[in-house]
Amino acid sequence: METCVSVSDVLKCTFSSWYYDFEHLTIPSKILILPPEVTTYLLADGIVLPDDEGQSNRTNDEDEEDNWTDESEETPPPQFVEFEALVKEAIEDLDGCVFPKLNWSAPKDASWIAFGNTLKCKSLNEILLLLKSSDFITHDLTRPFDCCHDNETHTDSVQYELVLRKWYSLAQSMEFRVFVKQGAIVGISQRDFTNYFPELHNIAARLPREIQQFHSRHITAQCNLQNYVFDVYRKATNNYLLIDFNPFGEVCDSLLFTWEELRNRQPGDMQEDIFRYVTHQEGVKPNPYSQYSVPTDIIDIASGSDPQKLFDFLKIEAERQGREDENKENTEEAER
Repeated sequence: METCVSVSDVLKCTFSSWYYDFEHLTIPSKILILPPEVTTYLLADGIVLPDDEGQSNRTNDEDEEDNWTDESEETPPPQFVEFEALVKEAIEDLDGCVFPKLNWSAPKDASWIAFGNTLKCKSLNEILLLLKSSDFITHDLTRPFDCCHDNETHTDSVQYELVLRKWYSLAQSMEFRVFVKQGAIVGISQRDFTNYFPELHNIAARLPREIQQFHSRHITAQCNLQNYVFDVYRKATNNYLLIDFNPFGEVCDSLLFTWEELRNRQPGDMQEDIFRYVTHQEGVKPNPYSQYSVPTDIIDIASGSDPQKLFDFLKIEAERQGREDENKENTEEAER
């Protein structure tokens, strides 16, 4: 079926296009313009991680006879001193821990590379490692309009941005995706369909009504799209947090629905299964990110073909451990 998503729809779902209108309903965030040199760096081969002095350690995915070249023979890697300062300031303003994303996507497919398998970041190095390891981010930077019927237009007009969202530990069972067609909700899906959450049975009957009320009170009047998708988090009864907006089409995962059935649903019709969730353990679907869990970087490390990558991974952990030790020392000093 021909897609109905336009370039305009995708651009209107750029984070900065909606955040300020809904700032009071969503997670506190900082939006930083992504410098061209950082965009180029994210698309380059290898992993480059600046150290605390603005220097960097470099890996290279190209075949080399000797991976342990003399440091003086290597081309000096790029430095992002000003951008790093902006990122550091933003992280501090957001209480020290952030969830990174670009205009549309978060690097969820790269969580395997982070220590603790989390997107929780405390430094530019941790952010860059996730972004460079993510196919989702590469797609945002190179083919954001692939699913658009008019994708030959405006493809070079994107202003890329790094979005840093204040870190919260959210219960996956309370995240939901809502599909809106012609201004009306036509479907609601459990966001994480790879797990069975028994607690959803207790709220399944009233949850569609709660989300309908949230949508009509807070979203409808402010949203400049007729067809769209939004994600919400249920904090408590009739208390929701807006997470994100997406276009109504294949560029967005339909989760427990199919895009064909969502398009065929008529706004205003009472759907018996307007809310879909995993009702028993046997209904769990495979994790969509599992295909990313054994990347070539890990194979390189395991085989020893690129030991520099292992060095960079360990460097990230050493920096994290150093910050924790410093915080511990400061705490002990204050207590004395």
